[in-house]
Amino acid sequence: MSLRLGLLGAGRIGKVHAGAIAATPGATLVAVADAVPAAAEALAHTAGAEVREADAIMNAADIDAVLITTPTDLHAEMIEQAARAKKAIFCEKPIDLDVKRVRRCLGVVEAEKAVLMVGFNRRFDPNFMEVRRQIDQGTIGKVEMVTIISRDPGPPPAEYIKRSGGIFRDMTIHDFDMARFLLGEEPVSVYASASVLTDPVVGELGDYDSATVVLTTASGRLATISNSRRATYGYDQRIEVHGSRGLVSADNVRATNVEVANGDGYRRERLLDFFMTRYTEAYRNEITAFVQAVEKGGAVTPSGEDGLKALVLADAALRSVKEKRPVEIA
Repeated sequence: MSLRLGLLGAGRIGKVHAGAIAATPGATLVAVADAVPAAAEALAHTAGAEVREADAIMNAADIDAVLITTPTDLHAEMIEQAARAKKAIFCEKPIDLDVKRVRRCLGVVEAEKAVLMVGFNRRFDPNFMEVRRQIDQGTIGKVEMVTIISRDPGPPPAEYIKRSGGIFRDMTIHDFDMARFLLGEEPVSVYASASVLTDPVVGELGDYDSATVVLTTASGRLATISNSRRATYGYDQRIEVHGSRGLVSADNVRATNVEVANGDGYRRERLLDFFMTRYTEAYRNEITAFVQAVEKGGAVTPSGEDGLKALVLADAALRSVKEKRPVEIA
């Protein structure tokens, strides 16, 4: 039996998920909703789905689960509505920009015994999954230090920045989740520094485009995150985990691994352009994991609690920048 899905939001990330659903056995996209009718119609046509209003999708008897890919300020309300409608829920990060609002939302999810998965797709990247597998089987011994490099090829539009919640809640939040995924312990301290180095408009909007964060766990394990909104060479995504017995790392992904050598030196292909191409397989694996969790009734990962903890770290990082000091996590 196929899991019947409704998609709320037909923007850029909605299109990515529609493609992932189409590539996932056991998943069928039934209907699409968007505040812009033309966007919903275009995506529904491509995906072979219907166009419906969001409320109709929530209450439809022929839909088992919803994917929420709307703007962030709609996430929490839609999660609660879907939970009360007895739908399984997949929601893009973050659940909300306010920690208290997220906690209230998760209270509704718990009360309704709803399934909720939060879209931290990088956990499902084959390379990063293999890094975690090597850690789990003890290849590098006890984890001591994690290094995460995450740099975008360019800043998002100004209108997006205004609604994003800032670099820590929008961009670094993926890296906070990845750090938790790899450290094996919860961070208890956050020390962050941030600047405007690539685009003065970002600063005028009250945000940063460059940041470095150090996370420390109770046992002293360290994670360092390096972010930039401008990488002239492509979408830079690297991870390194150093342990007591060795090191495991995942390098950038390119269209091919071909290397050319001549009198001018060595030349390789550019990095992939952005997350839609870099994480295509991760998005497919993510939807597959969601479908399997709903069908089998197992634990859902990343959970709403994972979403909350990443947001707490994001808030602490911003506070650390403002106060120029490490911030402890209660």
